[in-house]
Amino acid sequence: MFFVDTIELEGLGNRSYLAGGRLTAVVVDPPRDIDQVLAAAARRGVRISLVAETHVHNDYVTGGLELARITGAAYLVPAAARVSYARTAVGDGYTVDVEDDLTLTAVATPGHTPHHTAYVLSRSGQPKAVFTGGSLLIGTVGRPDLVDPRLTEHLARAQYVSAHRLADALPDDTRVLPTHGFGSFCSSAQADGDDSTIGKEKAANTALVTDAETFVTDLLAGLDDVPAYYAHMGPVNASGPAPVDLTAPEVADPREIAGRLAAGEWVVDLRNRVAFAEGHVAGSFNFEADGSLATYLAWLIPWGKPITLLAESDGQLAEAQRELVRVGIDRPAAAATGGPERWVVAGQRPVSFSRSTFAGLAERNAEDIVVLDVRRDSERAKGWIEGSVHIPVHQLHHRAGEVPEGGTVWVHCAGGMRAAIAASLLHAVGRDVVAVDDSFDAAAQAGLTITGR
Repeated sequence: MFFVDTIELEGLGNRSYLAGGRLTAVVVDPPRDIDQVLAAAARRGVRISLVAETHVHNDYVTGGLELARITGAAYLVPAAARVSYARTAVGDGYTVDVEDDLTLTAVATPGHTPHHTAYVLSRSGQPKAVFTGGSLLIGTVGRPDLVDPRLTEHLARAQYVSAHRLADALPDDTRVLPTHGFGSFCSSAQADGDDSTIGKEKAANTALVTDAETFVTDLLAGLDDVPAYYAHMGPVNASGPAPVDLTAPEVADPREIAGRLAAGEWVVDLRNRVAFAEGHVAGSFNFEADGSLATYLAWLIPWGKPITLLAESDGQLAEAQRELVRVGIDRPAAAATGGPERWVVAGQRPVSFSRSTFAGLAERNAEDIVVLDVRRDSERAKGWIEGSVHIPVHQLHHRAGEVPEGGTVWVHCAGGMRAAIAASLLHAVGRDVVAVDDSFDAAAQAGLTITGR
């Protein structure tokens, strides 16, 4: 008897795993907020005896060190990973018992990082699942450009070899259980489906159905922007992350919110983009709690900048804190709940801006507006609105001065979430904005001229 439970980290597009037998279990690539891992183990009635890292992560802060400390588990980390804490250094072929006839075997799979390691879970000597981390993903592979630009092509080639090593060594019915690929920017492409096996990957994975040169060329050509906060994740994970503190932050009254804004700190409104547009504290920014909060807020905010969170409820605030500690934003300076009427000082009123669609944009005279496209370069390359200005949302905070003067700025992205972030950034510096809350597919249908297709 054995089990594998998946722990979803939807905001980051990652997964962690709890796997074991009747009494004991291993955790692979745990998130920093380890309470949910402990709860999963408690539901199974198992003791965590092993914690395994596939690599030093670049996109989130691990909870592995703290989880091993609390549970007394052995902490398995690839031997070639340069870390500053005590751990069980594992090399290729390292095997350890999980329980009875259940074993875990390390397989060197460099590519996503030079030291990347996969783990094969076997029962009675027969492989049942492989925890592939950032190597073999569902339909794709992890990106090879997050360590050092000088190593990117070398790691891309290593990624190809590693994918084939797993495919050649494991039975077709072996489950493939990656950490990345479900929205994470650590993946070279979006995962194709939610579950897979070695056999399915042999038939569809880009690394397994193309020759090496084609694979490497296509992989390098398709690499997208790297979130700025990734530069901080590797060093934190290598030095050993501190335990998290998820207690409620200090409550901010309207005067303190105003004071923090005046001091240049970030005040972030977590409500949905419709509510924010209808009314918000002047100068605040909108990062929806239900969107990719951790990714985009960590990407845009100057690292270390104090942050005050405004939420519609205590639950929304608590969940946002949980998301943010996963990327190293540990303690909000302050927070408030409720709505904008409770957050503005006496005598002032919430401010607002308009929302529209691509059909609404098509009805406007192009001469009296600025159309701002905040999608990534790779998205814009597939087609853009003729005459639009392009500044990716993750660059806008530093490039807001490049947005042409002389008209209302109609901001769009691919679906609406990033347009709302960008509109809030521009509105905070005094620009007249309209957030286009619509799918980019509707732009051509509305009669707008799309160039570049």
